[in-house]
Amino acid sequence: MKPSDFKIGMEFICGPFWWRCTDIGTRTVTAIRLVEDDSVWYEGPPYMIEEVVLDEAELDDAHLTEEDAIRASIDEADTSWPPGFPQEAVMRMMDVSIEGEPYPRKPLLRFNRLRADGEILHPYAGRKVLDGWLVCLYLPFTQEWAEIPEREFLDLTIAGEAVVRERTNRQ
Repeated sequence: MKPSDFKIGMEFICGPFWWRCTDIGTRTVTAIRLVEDDSVWYEGPPYMIEEVVLDEAELDDAHLTEEDAIRASIDEADTSWPPGFPQEAVMRMMDVSIEGEPYPRKPLLRFNRLRADGEILHPYAGRKVLDGWLVCLYLPFTQEWAEIPEREFLDLTIAGEAVVRERTNRQ
């Protein structure tokens, strides 16, 4: 969904939770998570529970009904680019992401990046070193592992779906 699809007070599903829209911006939606039993928690504004800002990337996973969410999940599984990671890669990423000091800038890990040679870099964790952070990477097309300094990773272009499809077609 896009911010223009929302109305204040509208309820929707995003991820595993139901939400109620409380404000609409140009690129974001503010919402409260509907997890309390007593509706008094949802009276506002101001609200007695936290309002959360959902950005454009998060809103891609928003749906009006559970059926829409299920249909979208099935569709994504059938058409995702690249189609899934090997189980061993997922297990390694999960193990590394829970070890050591937590990476403080997790939103950086939400987007794949494009290396100069056209390789797609999938970030999954950060590792603290003496002079800052290294971003831990999985390269899905070569099934290799790498790390680069956070600053270098930031300088790379975000690899959108079109870039990933192009790389898939070269495979």
